[in-house]
Amino acid sequence: MSLPFYQRSHQHYDFSYRNKDLRTTVSHYQHEKKRSAIYTQGSTAYSSRSSAAHRQEAEAFRQASAASFQQQASQYALSSDVSRKAASAYDYGSSHGLTDSSLLLDDYSSKLSPKPKRAKHSLLSGEEKENLPSDYMVPIFLGRQKHVSGITDTEEERIKEAAAYIAQRNLLASEEGVTTSKQSTASKQSTASKQSMTSKQSTASRQSTASKQSVVSKQATSTLQQEETFEKKSRKVAIREKAERLSLRKTLEETEAYHAKLNEDHLLHAPEFIIKPRSHTVWEKENVKLHCSIAGWPEPRVTWYKNQVPINVHANPGKYIIESRYGMHTLEINACDFEDTAQYRASAMNVKGELSAYASVVVKRYKGEFDETRFHAGVSTMPLSFAVTPYGYASKFEIHFDDKFDVSFGREGETMSLGCRVVITPEIKHFQPEIQWYRNGVPLSPSKWVQTLWSGERATLTFSHLNKEDEGLYTIRVRMGEYYEQYSAYVFVRDADAEIEGAPAAPLDVKCLEANKDYIIISWKQPAVDGGSPILGYFIDKCEVGTDNWSQCNDTPVKFARFPVTGLIEGRSYIFRVRAVNKTGIGFPSRVSEPVAALDPAEKARLKSRPSAPWTGQIIVTEEEPSEGIVPGPPTDLSVTEATRSYVVLSWKPPRQRGHEGIMYFVEKCEAGTENWQRVNTELPVKSPRFALFDLAEGKSYSFRVRCSNSAGVGEPSDATEVTVVGDKLDIPKAPGKIIPSRNTDTSVVVSWEESTDAKELVGYYIEASIAGSGKWEPCNNNPVKGSRFTCHGLVTGQSYIFRVRAVNAAGLSEYSQDSEAIEVKAAIAPPSPPHDITCLESFRDSMVLGWKQPDKIGGAEITGYYVNYREVIDGVPGKWREANVKAVSEEAYKISNLKENVVYQFQVAAMNMAGLGAPSAVSECFKCEEWTIAVPGPPHSLKCSEVRKDSLVLQWKPPVHSGRTPVTGYFVDLKEAKAKEDQWRGLNEAAIKNIYLKVRGLKEGVSYVFRVRAINQAGVGKPSDLAGPVVAETRPGTKEVVVNVDDDGVISLNFECDQMTPKSEFTWSKDYVSTEDSPRLEVESKGNKTKMTFKDLGMDDLGLYSCDVTDTDGIASSYLIDEEELKRLLALSHEHKFPTVPVKSELAVEILEKGQVRFWMQAEKLSGNAKVNYIFNEKEIFEGPKYKMHIDRNTGIIEMFMEKLQDEDEGTYTFQLQDGKATNHSTVVLIGDVFKKLQKEAEFQRQEWIRKQGPHFAEYLSWEVTGECNVLLKCKVANIKKETHIVWYKDEREISVDEKHDFKDGICTLLITEFSKKDAGIYEVILKDDRGKDKSRLKLVDEAFKELMTEVCKKIALSATDLKIQSTAEGIRLYSFVTYYVEDLKVNWSHNGTAIRYSDRVKTGVTGEQIWLQINEPTPNDKGKYVMELFDGKTGHQKTVDLSGQAYEEAYAEFQRLKQAAIAEKNRARVLGGLPDVVTIQEGKALNLTCNVWGDPPPEVSWLKNEKALASDDHCNLKFEAGKTAYFTINGVSTADSGKYGLVVKNKYGSETSDFTVSVFIPEEEARMAALEAQKGGKKAK
Repeated sequence: MSLPFYQRSHQHYDFSYRNKDLRTTVSHYQHEKKRSAIYTQGSTAYSSRSSAAHRQEAEAFRQASAASFQQQASQYALSSDVSRKAASAYDYGSSHGLTDSSLLLDDYSSKLSPKPKRAKHSLLSGEEKENLPSDYMVPIFLGRQKHVSGITDTEEERIKEAAAYIAQRNLLASEEGVTTSKQSTASKQSTASKQSMTSKQSTASRQSTASKQSVVSKQATSTLQQEETFEKKSRKVAIREKAERLSLRKTLEETEAYHAKLNEDHLLHAPEFIIKPRSHTVWEKENVKLHCSIAGWPEPRVTWYKNQVPINVHANPGKYIIESRYGMHTLEINACDFEDTAQYRASAMNVKGELSAYASVVVKRYKGEFDETRFHAGVSTMPLSFAVTPYGYASKFEIHFDDKFDVSFGREGETMSLGCRVVITPEIKHFQPEIQWYRNGVPLSPSKWVQTLWSGERATLTFSHLNKEDEGLYTIRVRMGEYYEQYSAYVFVRDADAEIEGAPAAPLDVKCLEANKDYIIISWKQPAVDGGSPILGYFIDKCEVGTDNWSQCNDTPVKFARFPVTGLIEGRSYIFRVRAVNKTGIGFPSRVSEPVAALDPAEKARLKSRPSAPWTGQIIVTEEEPSEGIVPGPPTDLSVTEATRSYVVLSWKPPRQRGHEGIMYFVEKCEAGTENWQRVNTELPVKSPRFALFDLAEGKSYSFRVRCSNSAGVGEPSDATEVTVVGDKLDIPKAPGKIIPSRNTDTSVVVSWEESTDAKELVGYYIEASIAGSGKWEPCNNNPVKGSRFTCHGLVTGQSYIFRVRAVNAAGLSEYSQDSEAIEVKAAIAPPSPPHDITCLESFRDSMVLGWKQPDKIGGAEITGYYVNYREVIDGVPGKWREANVKAVSEEAYKISNLKENVVYQFQVAAMNMAGLGAPSAVSECFKCEEWTIAVPGPPHSLKCSEVRKDSLVLQWKPPVHSGRTPVTGYFVDLKEAKAKEDQWRGLNEAAIKNIYLKVRGLKEGVSYVFRVRAINQAGVGKPSDLAGPVVAETRPGTKEVVVNVDDDGVISLNFECDQMTPKSEFTWSKDYVSTEDSPRLEVESKGNKTKMTFKDLGMDDLGLYSCDVTDTDGIASSYLIDEEELKRLLALSHEHKFPTVPVKSELAVEILEKGQVRFWMQAEKLSGNAKVNYIFNEKEIFEGPKYKMHIDRNTGIIEMFMEKLQDEDEGTYTFQLQDGKATNHSTVVLIGDVFKKLQKEAEFQRQEWIRKQGPHFAEYLSWEVTGECNVLLKCKVANIKKETHIVWYKDEREISVDEKHDFKDGICTLLITEFSKKDAGIYEVILKDDRGKDKSRLKLVDEAFKELMTEVCKKIALSATDLKIQSTAEGIRLYSFVTYYVEDLKVNWSHNGTAIRYSDRVKTGVTGEQIWLQINEPTPNDKGKYVMELFDGKTGHQKTVDLSGQAYEEAYAEFQRLKQAAIAEKNRARVLGGLPDVVTIQEGKALNLTCNVWGDPPPEVSWLKNEKALASDDHCNLKFEAGKTAYFTINGVSTADSGKYGLVVKNKYGSETSDFTVSVFIPEEEARMAALEAQKGGKKAK
């Protein structure tokens, strides 16, 4: 039987899972003889028969299985039920989340017979073998859905997949061969009989499906019975087979029970496009093919559409060819022409749903063959550019965006929508544009975080839950045919408010870098905000998909932004999140990652590429050569792929020698320099060729190797890796440089910088901004940006900002760059945008007056003028542009003269500022030059200037007589210097004003000005008025201003005085330059040259500008503005005058005096002699008496009340009431509750203090200081002492004996403690006493107080350290420094070239007396460099540095070599160890024997001297030297001639030494005579 294509080229399981138990189980169902095998599947039993019979039966089975899918449970044969149980158990595990194989199917390996030899017979015919690819293993087609976690789209599917994958794999491992039947060992006759039965089965397969299944089942049973008849079986074999049948029958019953609960629809799934059709552009008369590949079950039905109309191949024979083969569907279009330009759709449909994919075909025509009939008739001016749409030809598409989204700011956790309205012209019905959203140039797809919507005219992008990952530049691109437009704006996402103030922000972009069975490497980006303190590290959390149980993956925070997560369950999917931690606490978690399955990449790829074919109802088993007993070889290509201070990742390739059995790995490590290999994964073998190692000592060096193992044993190890030092290999990037801000808009600044040098794996940059001088920094972006330029939005206009940048990679964040220069936020200067809305204000026979609107963007500088161009339009054909004005015009209107009557004109206007000339406006509409009645208002009139001052004046006018077609809506005022040219007019108001007056400010003193006014209505701006002026800006002598006054009764009035009045002059008051003559709220009184206008009841209705004109003068006038602020001031002043108060400098207050007295006092600014004060306590007046003493100082305004003591009944409220004539005031203080108790306690304390100070007392209590000699001095300051005053010191209540007497001249008592250490900790007390009393002071020097003192002591000791010196010794080089003295609390650390020194037998440190040293024995060139000794006092480190390199090292090393050689010489030189006396006295005739021990390396040479002359050995004096160590000196029978000085000389190459001794020989008779003579001399002296 020929295999389908998708079964031949797809392998459905990995051989690595086929462990020993699996192979044993499969082998139980294979016969010992190499004969035919019976395979059962579905409801059909297959025996060995011809290839044709197999094909016929397979076809019949496929037809039957499609019609009777729901009735298969009761019709399956024995092996079919077992197979169905496998599929059912798999689906049950998928739907219920089961992963334990014991819950799916029983393991039959323990119930079946011992494993026989495996058969090698193939089931394939010769024809089928020829069709198979070479060296291809035919796999088992399981016929079930393949699931893998993390591949499908929804979390619900992933949950099912995780459990289903394990269930499927365990099923394969335990029951893969259940469907195979025992092979017969019968003779050739039995084989012939079975072939005969096969022929009958082939005939029966042509009948109906139900009959076929029944017949085949009976025939299979008959065949088995005949085989059993021919086979000679032993009793043991028969019993074993019977037991197997009973076991399988039980399994059948259990499977039927399971089957009733399972979903029979588990094999069905909706269509899915594996390969979508691709758009094509072809020339005419060419052929084109559209291909697509679709998966789904039942097999989807595919229909092709052209412009939404189904394609009928019979309507156009030969035009279209539609084919479907092996899941590949093809539409071929022959001899394409322009009619074939369209949008094509492939629609795939089955019972689970419908899915479509689109592709466009554009057919091009060669140049010169353009078909003009396809253009719209009658349009002769159509441009040559056109676009092809799926519905034919269209003119060029115009795409516009309205109601666009702007730069947006959001916060984590919020929702946000971006959108704009899309206007496309021309509009083509039923043809929608292609809308695509991008973030930072990457297309966005709908997800649970972001959704897109196209309503037909508005495109919207919605964020359901903002995260910092969503920050970036968002672009909407709208495509119509070959044309597209796009619009972009930035979205900023700020951090959510932290639950714990000061906690860091959430990390972002949590992703999976690598995944396999044993671990998953997670990466993330560090946040921009650390909460005010450095981030200590990160915690990684994991959660299995489908649960809400988060668990922490690391016990200690990791700083590196990558981490391998272990302890995962194979096949299951996980999501991850990361949290940052600093000293304040843990911040919010990041957004969860995408689900990741704990699978090897090869396994994922295999499962993703599963075939889309349906269940075929057959199983084909590949027979393999036995490979039991093969021990796997060593892995290859072992390497360290990543190394940090927290972990090391290894990677290798599986061994070539492994057999078909799955293997596992054991990883071993070894410290560098040793051969002590230790196994790392002792408990859990590694299944993947990758592994992450933890718990390695930072800074140490390791080598690694890997072994393979299987059931046959553990293989040889791989080659060891090179030595790897545990530590971060990725350096933190350097700080960026040259931060340059530049202006952009009035709320944004462009910041550019130089990128970090030598930065590896750079993630991006964070930018921060600060208002200059504030010291407070805020992040400008929360998602790192790449490149060297960024636009910072959301700034305050007019503020000055400074900026700084830092780089970030996985190792961490760099240092901040230097701060940029301050820059003020305002729009950059640029040429203005084009003016717009060009209109014709007035038209005459030969001229036209144009008006336009100012540009929307003036470019950050004032517009200096406009240039107008015009052109004639004759019969719709425009002519050449001509300049209307050579000089720029300052107004938004211009009259173009010398035009032709009844000719149509078009106009363009361009604006100019100091940056240059802007782009011209869009071409105006066509205007015909002809006489017409003007619709704009006429000129205002009766202009006059008043209130002329040196820098301002007031211009007034009357409305125009002719208002035009609509009422006047406002006015524009222009001015220029009187001598300036006409082109120097400038407008004073940018927007039209409704008032008929304007106060002109900013004039130059002494300059003459002229003014004009123009009116405006809905039709436009009218002609300007006649000129007002010239007027000189000056303040005339004697000019006075309106003055406001508030009298004693609070009446408010405006007053004016004029000294230049004529007899006919009058005062005229007005409000907003409208007469107030009839106002009921005002009253005017004028006398002589003075006038006063009084407000009857000043209020909000009286706000405005009040002016007073003097008639019959040269414009004498003045005005006064009453706005809201002035109104409040005047009303407050009026109230103060109506109800005066005594001004107060200080409110009522309370203070405690020295003896505990209480003083109540306040101070008024001024008091007269009639001032009175009432003293109130709890609403009752109190008077002076024994308890209260009162005093008033009217000169200073101080009011006082004294109380000797505060008692409980004095709790309450105290008030001083002042009255000074009409004015009154009062002040109150409340002494209740805690305030009163605190004050009472303070008074009592002051009283006791006063009593204490009557005798000897401490002016300053006991304190300590550390002297320059690092001693501790306890001191206190005493007062009020005399000669009889005693001072006693105590420590821990024991008196301290002080040697010297205290001198109280300076009032300072001290106690000096030298070489302060832990033994001096305790509680110190000093007592002063005499007949007047005593006082004491205590100082606790324990716990934290002692630590603080020791820190200061250590600091002084550290500061006393001398510079590091270099000293050479016989052992090496010593670095040392002296301190005043040394204590254990002073921590000493040495470093070499920035790295802490690891001490060993060669490098040692220590303290000897006051010397702190570092000994380097046997120095090498590697010991060169900079050495730093750090003395840490508990808070601060103090460093001393010495450079042991160059000449310093060479000199020290040379001295070391010299001392070393000297020491060797001293050690090995010849010397006399002992044995010789200094003097030897011996009797004549005796024998002298002396023995001496000598030493030297090499052994010394020995010689003897007598009286400084060489002494040779002879019979009388025998000299010996034995074994190089012992010298013998022997004289036989000494005589007086032997007396003298002897010497032993030892000598070798390192030196010599001489040991001298004296030999004195005496005669006994002579000594006796000498003794007698001495006795006689003594007797004579006695007489």
